[in-house]
Amino acid sequence: MSATTIDTIVLVEPAPAKLNLALHVRARRADGYHALETLFAFARDGDVVTLAPAERDSLSVTGPFAAAIGDDADNLVVRALAAFRTAFGVDECYAISLDKRLPIASGIGGGSADAAATLRALARRHGVGRDDARLDAVARVLGADVPACLLGRAALGTGRGDDLVPTAGLDDCPALLVNPLEKVSTAAVFARWDGVDRGAIGEGGTLALALAGRNDLQPAAEAIAPAVRHLLEALGQQAGVILTRMSGSGATCFALFDDGATRDAAAAAIAAQHPAWWQLATAVA
Repeated sequence: MSATTIDTIVLVEPAPAKLNLALHVRARRADGYHALETLFAFARDGDVVTLAPAERDSLSVTGPFAAAIGDDADNLVVRALAAFRTAFGVDECYAISLDKRLPIASGIGGGSADAAATLRALARRHGVGRDDARLDAVARVLGADVPACLLGRAALGTGRGDDLVPTAGLDDCPALLVNPLEKVSTAAVFARWDGVDRGAIGEGGTLALALAGRNDLQPAAEAIAPAVRHLLEALGQQAGVILTRMSGSGATCFALFDDGATRDAAAAAIAAQHPAWWQLATAVA
């Protein structure tokens, strides 16, 4: 196929940061995973995936965290394309660009969000409905967080975290995400979980459940990366804070705020105190 005959439609798909408003670990499973109850929500900002038809597959990575991935990495974006191609019998090639704005290994689903964005773009391209069971099956194979990122809205996750029930969102609640730029291995954090079942998330509104919840992986993450504790303390000292919590297996922590002004003041204060920390002022849908 010549370059002049290639369809030039370019699709741009956001890959917003995933937040675990609560993360309750209930048990270790025989398959190596853990039985979870987790309350997902999504920021308005994150990575961006761009998909363009091409004569051959390629991946280019830009953005502040591009160097941590590289253009030739066998990452979840590449796997998502391969899995979609197999599931739906697609033979077209694509040039994929990933604008990597979120830190890696940071508990906010960066890789999973990128894979989900790739699946959404491919689904749009090939007329696949978001409710197609094959799309969900592909997401589940790619990783436990990918189905939630594919859904892209507030939801209660059970099982591995991939059995989802949508819940009410937080109506663009102002939020600040902060990471001390310490990589935290998800496997290492889960391996340090103390095995104590501290109970279910319960029932109620999304924010009420978040406030009453916890992150059972936080002690393990703090043992691996003590900066997590200092980060949460710094967030908790800010005015207008509704909730502070570590997301996922860390090391990113977040705070929800009464309004955008107090969020922005907190962002400025933390940047002054800890200029090396990464942060993102955003809103949670």
